Amino acid sequence: MIIYNVTVNIDDSAHEQWLKWIKEHIPQVLATGKFKEAKLTKVLVEEDMGGQTYSIQYRAHSREALNAYYNEDADRLRTHGAKLFADKMLAFRTELEIVDEFTIDIK
Repeated sequence: MIIYNVTVNIDDSAHEQWLKWIKEHIPQVLATGKFKEAKLTKVLVEEDMGGQTYSIQYRAHSREALNAYYNEDADRLRTHGAKLFADKMLAFRTELEIVDEFTIDIK
């Protein structure tokens, strides 16, 4: 299983607007059918550059599904956010492969 991770640092001046936008954007990405779930997480370590940092983790159905997302959907879905937050947002993307998963049931 592949996780497509997008880490975003958003300037404080655009934080609330971006947070509202990303909560609309994530369902649009999921609607492509290439991912089975997504998690929006806040990075708790303060960055030297300031602002707020988030990680959005999309769990792809497969490597092929992620490649299809890149080829069919990524440019279209990234464009709107890039226009809205052009100089207020810094984003980078990574791919993570799940090697194993562990859970514990605490009662």
